Amino acid sequence: MLNITPIPVLADNYTWLLHSPQSSHAAVVDPGESEPVRRALEGFGLTLSAILLTHHHHDHVGGVADLSQPGMPVFGPAGGQTPGVTEPVGEGDPVLLPGLDTTLTVMTVPGHTLDHIAYIGDDALFAGDALFAGGCGRMFEGDAATMQGYLARLRELADETRLYCGHEYTLANLEFATAAEPGNEKLRQRLDKVREQRARQAVTLPSTLGEEKATNPFLRWDKPEVIKQARQQAGHALEGDVAVFAALRQWKDHF
Repeated sequence: MLNITPIPVLADNYTWLLHSPQSSHAAVVDPGESEPVRRALEGFGLTLSAILLTHHHHDHVGGVADLSQPGMPVFGPAGGQTPGVTEPVGEGDPVLLPGLDTTLTVMTVPGHTLDHIAYIGDDALFAGDALFAGGCGRMFEGDAATMQGYLARLRELADETRLYCGHEYTLANLEFATAAEPGNEKLRQRLDKVREQRARQAVTLPSTLGEEKATNPFLRWDKPEVIKQARQQAGHALEGDVAVFAALRQWKDHF
């Protein structure tokens, strides 16, 4: 199993360092800046052999130019919007991590951006800004039907799948979640734990898909209390899962 280490970058981003005790090679996911990644590589005595990108926003790709070397694969969304990509990938494509004896699989997750992808494998999901602990990304380019559709696919992943996302947003997300589902006791317990973690500046990730399914309102659009709260905020009836999800996302945007 891979070792996965968070590298804090910029204001609240995480770059994920993938490495193994059996190898001196490493890969990184979404290097928003280069210097923290260099320091982490030096601290572990590792050589960077691959970069994985989930989407084209600068806070996820800002370090690529400085970190990439000739011949190093830079995996990222096909379509040409993501700078530095040498290996464009899409739905179902395998991503072999050089020197790490690990292959991840690409899943398209459009909504935050239309070209957003995630990487799945080794019981881990590298979701970028598609799914957060306790939340999901804003719809900058996609629509509610598209975004709810890929979240429904993510909801089908195994409960033990570990979620590695792009930002430390967990506390704010769970504070919104308790408004969306105030009767969820598991959610309240999770919020208490995360408040304690953030009080000492601890990283709240990874979570698991099981935890997200139990507490993340953006995976719980079909739960009665979530529907009720979303309907009250929208001020009108909501017909179907997409309408509930859209109301939740709009509510969160102004929460």
